[in-house]
Amino acid sequence: GILKTVLKKRKDLKVIITSATIDTKKFSKAFDNAPVIEVSGRMYPIEMQYFTMEQEPEGSDEATHVEMAVLAVDKLQKNSSYGDIIIFMPTEQDIRETCETLEGRNYKSAIVLPLYARLSSQEQSKVFSRLPGRKIIVATNIAETSITIPNIKYVIDTGLARISRYTPRSRITSLPVVPISRSSADQRKGRCGRVENGICIRLFSEQDFLSRSLFTPPEILRANLAEVILRMIALKLGNIEDFPFIDRPAARSIRDGFDLLLELGAIKSVKRDKKSKEGNVFFITEKGRLMAKMPVDPRLSRMLIEADQEGCLNEVAVIASALSIQDPRERPVAKTQEADQIHTAFRDPSSDFITLLNIWNKYHDAWQKEKSTNRMRRFCKKHYLSFKRIREWRDIHAQISAILQESGVRGRGSGIRDQGSGAMGRGSDKVNNSEKEFYGERYVAIHKSILSGFLSNIAVKKEKNIFQAAKGKEVMIFPGSGLFNKAKTWIVAAEMVETSRLFARTAANIDSRWLEALGKNQCKYTYLEPHWERSREEVTAYEQVSLYGLIIVPERPVSYGRINPEEASEIFIRSALVEGDIRKPLPFMEHNRRLIDEISSMENRLRKRDILISDEDIFAFYQKRLEEIYDIRTLKQCLKKRGSDKFLRMKKDDLLRYFPDEEELSLFPDKITLGTHRFKCNYSFEPGSRDDGITIKVPSALATTVPAESVEWLVPGLYRDKITALIKGLPKNYRKQLVPVANTVDII
Repeated sequence: GILKTVLKKRKDLKVIITSATIDTKKFSKAFDNAPVIEVSGRMYPIEMQYFTMEQEPEGSDEATHVEMAVLAVDKLQKNSSYGDIIIFMPTEQDIRETCETLEGRNYKSAIVLPLYARLSSQEQSKVFSRLPGRKIIVATNIAETSITIPNIKYVIDTGLARISRYTPRSRITSLPVVPISRSSADQRKGRCGRVENGICIRLFSEQDFLSRSLFTPPEILRANLAEVILRMIALKLGNIEDFPFIDRPAARSIRDGFDLLLELGAIKSVKRDKKSKEGNVFFITEKGRLMAKMPVDPRLSRMLIEADQEGCLNEVAVIASALSIQDPRERPVAKTQEADQIHTAFRDPSSDFITLLNIWNKYHDAWQKEKSTNRMRRFCKKHYLSFKRIREWRDIHAQISAILQESGVRGRGSGIRDQGSGAMGRGSDKVNNSEKEFYGERYVAIHKSILSGFLSNIAVKKEKNIFQAAKGKEVMIFPGSGLFNKAKTWIVAAEMVETSRLFARTAANIDSRWLEALGKNQCKYTYLEPHWERSREEVTAYEQVSLYGLIIVPERPVSYGRINPEEASEIFIRSALVEGDIRKPLPFMEHNRRLIDEISSMENRLRKRDILISDEDIFAFYQKRLEEIYDIRTLKQCLKKRGSDKFLRMKKDDLLRYFPDEEELSLFPDKITLGTHRFKCNYSFEPGSRDDGITIKVPSALATTVPAESVEWLVPGLYRDKITALIKGLPKNYRKQLVPVANTVDII
């Protein structure tokens, strides 16, 4: 796309694109129907053989590709022992299984050799050597185009490969085993027929071959686009929607790339003019400019920037460069247990990232002693490390360090010691990482930095090695991790990879308390159970914080007024002012309470509940006068500002629904005379309770002075009820003479 843009400005520039597998028609069309020149290699004739159903092993309902490949080798061995064989398998596990099965056949004068990317360089070199007898090479698609193996006469093609695919919705990189394209199958076929006539055996039908897509989907259509988008913005290549991609990525993949960059703080989004129909405009931040300069994934460059703030830049630079290469540890097929045992010396039980630092430091300790490339090769071999990958690790580390220095980022609290130079690079580069440091401030600083880049790769434990990851995913700690069977509640992983299941690889224990500050913009806040807190004199709620669907703070008391002032004000008025649930009532509250108690007493005397206004009416009184007041502090500030609390003091008129009849009230006196003494009347209107009615407390010393009959009648206001009860308690023959009872009561 960049070249196409440049060609419009540079008419003198000529571009020649060469490849053995690209879609020539597509590229020709992209470059204004550029001419296509096909140069066929000098090949010997290749005989094609396709799999048929009759060729399945006997007694097998559905033969595996491993079984079919072994069967094909059996037939070749039976017919001839001349000519090397290459078998294409999709996975390392398939290669190991195939090699074991073939070795068990004990073919005469045949050597079985595996070939895959993680194999040590020494073992890989065997496939190029001239050996007595036939070589049977079992390889992944690394042998498809990356390297040329001499003397191959036979190709056995399973038609399968493990191809990386990134899913924007789940942000998972999966490595499914899928059928290869026709162009890839032809590339595999081309491994034979180079020195003599060849035979290609495809373990699938010709119809299957013809039904497959012609080309493998371009990587840009199945990769994370964050790095591409960041570089495009940094290089000012214009709107990504207008960029002349040869293969335009899906809109959701582009959107995911922008989302990740926003999450990392590499870009910022600005809304366009309201009248514009287009979406937001994205601008690169200073942080993003620095990230774009680094030769690593944006997640890793974000880690480095955070590490500078945390004072652990040197350690994280080592980790970031390690994550940019293939794992430097080797596990030869015949020595997996021995390799695993030696690798335990590097392993950290809390963090695979620190395990990488341990490898780095162990290597540089040895370098300080040996100062010899050949000796370091022997060191790597002894410790089952790839010398080639460690060299690549150091090269990337040197690039990152140079870019950081050019940008003025030098790192505080340096842990790197520069002591001379040698064949493997520039100085010792050893990082200080004592156990005390890493399980204290150093560990926290390093893993906060890692989290800044891999925040969406957090997970919380469900059971043993099974974790609930972001956005509803379930992951398992990778069995090769130092955390396997040892992980704590929360982890972060450098990658989530789906093979037989979704695995969290290169992981570390973390503290969930670090997450909120790092993921502030991605956190979601929920507020539960808003209520009046008497002790704090304010409305509070329980704040629940979640990040990518995972609850990182389950319940935290917070002031609710700043969250929802309107609802908080309502709760405050109801609980503190209406119900009076407050430690020290303010003067206007005491005034209003006296009036309310006075009217309530009046209702108790008259045995009515319709004189005092309802709590809702009292609430409305305060709400009308107080806006967004949700605690005692803001209420006092309001009163101070108004200069008086008069506007909150109620009058009787505010509290009465109607004025009760004075004559009726007089029938319920405050005091009555019993004998020669006056006693206070306590009225209660609670039907069914023990205290319902009138209660008079008579001191025991005066009990004999109170006539019993006077106590029976009490106050005039209750005479009518008393008489009614007496009439209804009479025998039936008397009661009949007094009906209607109401009239009789009136007469009495």
